[in-house]
Amino acid sequence: MTDPGFFDAVYQVVRQIPFGRVTSYGAIAKYLGSPQAARMVGWALNKSFDGKGFVPAHRVVNRFGLLTGKNYFGYSDTMKQLLENEGIMVEDDQIQNFEQKFWDPVKEMPEAEV
Repeated sequence: MTDPGFFDAVYQVVRQIPFGRVTSYGAIAKYLGSPQAARMVGWALNKSFDGKGFVPAHRVVNRFGLLTGKNYFGYSDTMKQLLENEGIMVEDDQIQNFEQKFWDPVKEMPEAEV
């Protein structure tokens, strides 16, 4: 059984990711105080397509900058297209300049925001 409170907290964090930036499943899990829950963050984002309001899930990638969640967007290129529309370069499902595009909620969000 999954915790709906955790999922909602994930959505709140993901909604804070700035346009043109990306973060990782693990960075979100760490921010939420559950550093081992990166996979659960992915499950939450998969469920975000079920009418949870707009959640920019395309801005969340794995810790290496790979588009591992791309298959949940309906078409294999949708995630890439959404990122490229925000000025993020993607080659072979890999974010280019990942370190510069990375947004770390631990460093950039106060704890009280979630």
